[in-house]
Amino acid sequence: MKSFGEIFIFLILLLPVEVIAQNFPLTDSIEDVYESNPAPEQELNQLLDIAVALKNPDSIHIYSSRAIEVAKASSNEEGLLNAFQIHGVAWRYKADYTKALEYLFMALELAEKLNIPEEIGSLNIEIGNVYSVSGNNELALVYYSRGLNVLREQGNDHLFGKGLFNLADDMLKNGMIDSSFAYTKEAQGIFRKHKDTLAEAYALGNLGMIYARRGENKKAGNHLIAAIDLLEKEKDYSAITEYLSSMADIYLDDGNERAAIFYGERSLETAENYNLRGNLQDIHLKLSNIYEGAGNTAQAFDHFKQYVLYKDSIRNIQSIEEMANLRSDFEISRKQIQVDLLNEQQANQRNVVIAVSVALFLIALLAFGLYRRNKHIGRTKKIIEKEKNRSDLLLLNILPQETAMELKEQGKVQAKRFEAVTILFTDFQNFTHFSENLSPEELVKSVDFYFSKFDEIVEQHGLEKIKTVGDAFMCAAGVPFPVEDHAERTLAAACDMVAFVKDAKKLDTADETRFDIRIGINSGPVVAGVVGSKKWAYDIWGDAVNIAARMESCSQSGEINISENTYDLIKDKFDCHYRGEIMVKNKGMMKMYFVIGRKHISQPNVA
Repeated sequence: MKSFGEIFIFLILLLPVEVIAQNFPLTDSIEDVYESNPAPEQELNQLLDIAVALKNPDSIHIYSSRAIEVAKASSNEEGLLNAFQIHGVAWRYKADYTKALEYLFMALELAEKLNIPEEIGSLNIEIGNVYSVSGNNELALVYYSRGLNVLREQGNDHLFGKGLFNLADDMLKNGMIDSSFAYTKEAQGIFRKHKDTLAEAYALGNLGMIYARRGENKKAGNHLIAAIDLLEKEKDYSAITEYLSSMADIYLDDGNERAAIFYGERSLETAENYNLRGNLQDIHLKLSNIYEGAGNTAQAFDHFKQYVLYKDSIRNIQSIEEMANLRSDFEISRKQIQVDLLNEQQANQRNVVIAVSVALFLIALLAFGLYRRNKHIGRTKKIIEKEKNRSDLLLLNILPQETAMELKEQGKVQAKRFEAVTILFTDFQNFTHFSENLSPEELVKSVDFYFSKFDEIVEQHGLEKIKTVGDAFMCAAGVPFPVEDHAERTLAAACDMVAFVKDAKKLDTADETRFDIRIGINSGPVVAGVVGSKKWAYDIWGDAVNIAARMESCSQSGEINISENTYDLIKDKFDCHYRGEIMVKNKGMMKMYFVIGRKHISQPNVA
């Protein structure tokens, strides 16, 4: 049976973003031996060895499916656990995240039943990987945290390092650059300690992508090229695809479109050769944008068409086929009964009686079967209705009600322009310093403490939460419905947020870290709508949004910094301190004001 270490190493095979792997000294000879002369007593081990060694998702899927059948036939629960793990990862490679979670959760249930802590830890990490690549950052952090806690308790720092790397990679995807850098460096140190050169190569590649995000393109290119050279020797094509794509980004940022196209095409070729479906969609979109920038409209259009094809989900027609088969079987059975009855009637009276008796018995069985089936259908309808209601509630929690209804009815949302909107950004002071000194669990818990309260304040004042990115919180008033007092609502919410942060510092606890906050606000026109076909997100765009972000970056700890646009709307209701004109990146000199608080309007004397 495969050991836990080997299976976990396979589970963390795909990087970047998803996982990190260790090469296995297995060759095509194992596959040849199995296909030519499989040994029954060793068949399960052979199938697992082959599935772990293969790189092509379709091939992995074939052998892991066989392994599941063999493990079930022999009632080998540990072998079934390992087969479920590999099969779930294969589905993730094929970008079918629902199937991936189905098999990984079955594997986790077996691991908990057999009480194998390291398997429990690794499976939580892998489930986090699936949520990460599917865009569900919140659930990804939940399962990463669970997995890291288990692995830390077991004292296996090598596996802990791999899980920490996956968490850092998810943070990189979601813009938490400083935290990602700190955790990646920590994981790299663990890999060096264990002389895990391949894992260190992945860390090297991800550090390259982090340097690229920071604008240090020379460092980024050196790290990525070094990582690609190591990974080509190990034939880890998924990671190579990601890093080649990152190289294209670097050269595009430097204005070298020719080099960007070269690396983009190399990334596409690798993904196509090894059927890395999860990578193809993003690569086609990237090449479409690069060719469009280079003025090659035909190539840009071709790649965009491929992007749309890969983005579209494949309809599951299995249930329709099963229903058609059931109906065909029933019709055949009924015709056969009729033929049997006619044959019996042509015999003698005794046979007629027997045939009628048999027919009545069969009808009774059929009626009983139909009765049970109707009860089952009734229960199923109730379950489906319950799940539909849950889905509707979840959609309303993600999108505004009007937007959610439009999306359900039409399958898409038309972008709308709003002329009068006030946008608010928050940011934690010195968050990078805290993130480098806190564990991932403490960091997530502390951020959640603040953002949960911000959600309450936003709802209380009738604002619309837009999104969170790392330690940044964004909301707005005036969308998805226009309101006249959008600026006043936003200023009131901002004052409540500052007050909450100050009160929280007075109640400092050992369980949660306390931060200082700075806030920036601007007012103006925006365009609002829903982007993407999965993990729908309601978002707003426009110069007013960019200026609001600049107001936040120019603010100070504990202060609410507003633009002149917002000041003109609230100056009669709020006391403000004029800061003067301050240089803003890409905007020039702009007037800014610190908000002191609401004005106290004196009541007139009554004679």
